[in-house]
Amino acid sequence: MLVVDDEPAIVDVVSMALRHSGYLVAGVTTGQQALEQAREWRPHAMVLDVMLEDMDGFEVARRLSSQRVQVPILFLSARDATADKVRGLTSGGDDYVTKPFSLEELVARIRNLLRRSGAAAPRSSVLRFADVELDEDTREVTRDGKEVRLTPTEYRLLRCLMLNPRRVLTRAQLLDHVWSYDFGGDARVLETYVSYLRRKLGSHGPQLVHTVRGVGYVLRLPRA
Repeated sequence: MLVVDDEPAIVDVVSMALRHSGYLVAGVTTGQQALEQAREWRPHAMVLDVMLEDMDGFEVARRLSSQRVQVPILFLSARDATADKVRGLTSGGDDYVTKPFSLEELVARIRNLLRRSGAAAPRSSVLRFADVELDEDTREVTRDGKEVRLTPTEYRLLRCLMLNPRRVLTRAQLLDHVWSYDFGGDARVLETYVSYLRRKLGSHGPQLVHTVRGVGYVLRLPRA
């Protein structure tokens, strides 16, 4: 999920609400950053402010469309005129929310947007990758049918990776999602917990958590 707004406070509060709902979130404050992130990261959806400093949100949507970057867009704007809403919905937007807004409504609209786009098909509470299963209701993890006991932080790290299988997640994304605002951001603690997780999963099978040098980590099967 990508949140784009020229007010850092709005980026923070929307990102926090989306993370609390289980989404992996990145936040930026300019249209150019939004274009770069959308091309490189390919987020499942974008919350896009209309009134950005370098270019408006409608122009961001137009450029994404011209570059054939398909991402569902929810426009966020202080403009509440019907003409603005129509323009947003006809320039590449899938929904339009006016400021001030309710966080609960915004998250609900994002869920509906993802459901319509097919990016959030209904799923059970059990995440599966290879022979690893993670039950979000009981918080139990097994590999090859054997229990893997994880600490709360290890569990959050594995859940984040299992929600994004075969997708390279940067260190910043993992630190932000797993520790959020309760942690200062020292990447060394991420490396420590990745090593803990690898050791616990690796005792029951081949390694699944791999390092992408200079970028971050990915959950994938070992290469032959």
